[in-house]
Formats: sequence, structure tokens, C-alpha cells
Amino acid sequence: MKRIDHEKLLMIPGPTMVSSEVLNAMAYPIIGHRTEEFRTLLEDTVEKMKKVFITEGDVYIITGSGTAVMDMAIANTVDKGDKVLTICNGNFGERFSKIAEVYKGEVIKLEYPWGKGARPEDVKKILEENPDIKVVTVVHNETSTGVRNPIKEIGEVVKDYDALYIVDTISSLGGDYVDVDKFHIDICVTGSQKCLSAPPGISAISISEKAWDVINNTKSKSFYLDIKAYRDRFESKRESPYTPAVSLIYALNKALDRILEEGLENRVKRHERLAKATVAGLETMGIELFAEEWARSITVTSARYPEGIEDGKFRGILSNKYKVIIAGGQGQVSGKIFRIGHMGEAREIHILGTLAAIEMAFKELGYNASGGVEAAKDVLGM
Repeated sequence: MKRIDHEKLLMIPGPTMVSSEVLNAMAYPIIGHRTEEFRTLLEDTVEKMKKVFITEGDVYIITGSGTAVMDMAIANTVDKGDKVLTICNGNFGERFSKIAEVYKGEVIKLEYPWGKGARPEDVKKILEENPDIKVVTVVHNETSTGVRNPIKEIGEVVKDYDALYIVDTISSLGGDYVDVDKFHIDICVTGSQKCLSAPPGISAISISEKAWDVINNTKSKSFYLDIKAYRDRFESKRESPYTPAVSLIYALNKALDRILEEGLENRVKRHERLAKATVAGLETMGIELFAEEWARSITVTSARYPEGIEDGKFRGILSNKYKVIIAGGQGQVSGKIFRIGHMGEAREIHILGTLAAIEMAFKELGYNASGGVEAAKDVLGM
């Protein structure tokens, strides 16, 4: 196996940096998943997860990536021929569409150009035209584009209809403001490896009473992802139905401790500050941002390459010479944009270091970028 350079600064939109405290939690001795010790751990993790979701609904911890709980949300609510409205303005909104198609749902796409935010009034119009829509899906924070969709306002629309409201908060929960109950979210899904700052491989899902009414009358199309199996096992024995990733649950539990100690409000404010500093730095360099201003994410910033700058060369210099890793574009914007993740454990020094490296990499490629670090410092009050 080739030696991995562990000294690089990871500034991609997930997986993100993990604190040594959380990493060390994975070194705890493995315990049996049918023991009282594990039941106590799982129950404690669920209760902490409820506080981060801000919900009185049911919450389950799933061994699997964020895509697993996206799949679970659809597999347990959609029957063949059911109408599913999917809001698509990036790669992960499209993923919800693909999952719904796998389960034979009749998908109605509300599409926007990548970089544009979803409009609640458009959602209302489609629901008026299709009152039999069973499920509405939206991605809160599209890491593929750096767009933040207005899930609170969309929730205010959907609550007046029979449709379930399913929201992907995989790259926003624990970094941006999410209040599952106040936003009228029926099923909310998230992953461990982004704003929660835990290692990848585990996810969580919250279920409202309205959602349970639908789930109880829908035959699950999955064995492993049958949410009723998780409910029944947890209610009867405080366990998961199948072998969980014990070490990852240790890590998630510790990561949730760190989030709750910092406080959700303080954590959101920190993410807002880092986002503003990143934006100020890039704009001062003359870099055009990709996401429209009103819909910009506070956990990831996307920007267009200046003319003549090649994605591979630019990110290669950052990684190999300056030891900073950022992300490129996906899908239709591959090679056209770059993305900086500033979520989870990211702090001021990481933003300043990343912007400094970006300035130097651009200069090496013939683009005269300057002033970004100083602009970011001004925003940060440094």
C-alpha cells in the first residue's frame, strides 16, 4: 500500500477533519452489540442525535453512508406509481430522483440550473397541480454546487398538503440551522462525515408521526433498510436489528458531545463567519462565485475557475506542493468549478491557510490572485 500523507489539510465538503478526541473514541474496546453496555451507548447516542436534529420524533442510527438513509426514506414511503416531487439543482437532488425511480415511483422533477436555489412558490404550484403527490424531497445543502435551499420556507408550503416532506441535511446538520420539528420535516436524513465531524460510514434518520402513518401502510422494498425493523428492535430491546459499526457509534457519540458542548447556535455562527471569510477572500482575488448570492451555503463555497486555469493542475499544486486538498466540480460542472469545505472542525487558521495556498497556486498558473488572505482576516476581525 502506498504511504498516505496524513499532513495534508482536508478542505473538501466531506469527509471532513475529525478531532483526535473523536478518533481516539474508536480505540475503545469492542463490545457485544447485544449487551447492556451497547444498549446504553446506542440509547445515549440517539438522545444526543435528537437534540441536534431538534426533534421529538423517532431517531435511528444506521450503519451505512448518507445515501443509505436517503434510500431508506424512499424505500419505506414509496410504492409503485406513487408520485414523488424531487427538487433538483445539483447532484444530490438528482440522487433522490434516481432512488425514487428504482422503487418505481412516478418522479416529477422540479429542476433549476446548477448554482440556483429552489423557490418555495414553485413547489406550491406543482403541489396545487398534483394534489396526489405522496413525497416531496429536497437537499438542504447541495455540496455539488454550494447552494443552500430554503428548507424552512419549503416546509411551510408542504405542511398544508398530504405529501411527506423528506429533507437531506447530510452536509448541513450540525453546521447550519436545522430544526426538524419547526420546519415541518417528516423524514430528515444526515451523515456522520460532514458537519457532524465524525468518520464516514454511519448515518441517522428522524421520523415524524405523519411519516409513520405512511410507512405503516407501505411495504418496504428493502430488507436491510426496512425502517420498521429498526423501530421494532429499538422499542423492544434498545438495539439495532443488525450488527452495527460499534466503533463508529463510539465516535459519533463523542462528536455529538463536542457539538452540544459548543452549542448549536454558536456552531452555526462559526460556520457563518468562516463562509463569509472564504467568500471575501475569493472575491478579493477576483474569483467569480458559482452559487447565487441569496442561496449560498455556509458549509461549502463553490467558485468558477478563471479562464485558462486547468482544474487538475490547480488542485494538483494545492495538494502536492502546499498540502491543501479542495474539491473539484461534479457532473455538468466538472472541471469548471472548485469547492472549499469549511464545515465541522474547520477554524479560522484553516481558512487563511487555504486561501494563502490558493493565491500561490493561481500565481504559479499565471493568474494574479492577491489580497484574499487580508480580506478574510478583516472579516474574521484578525
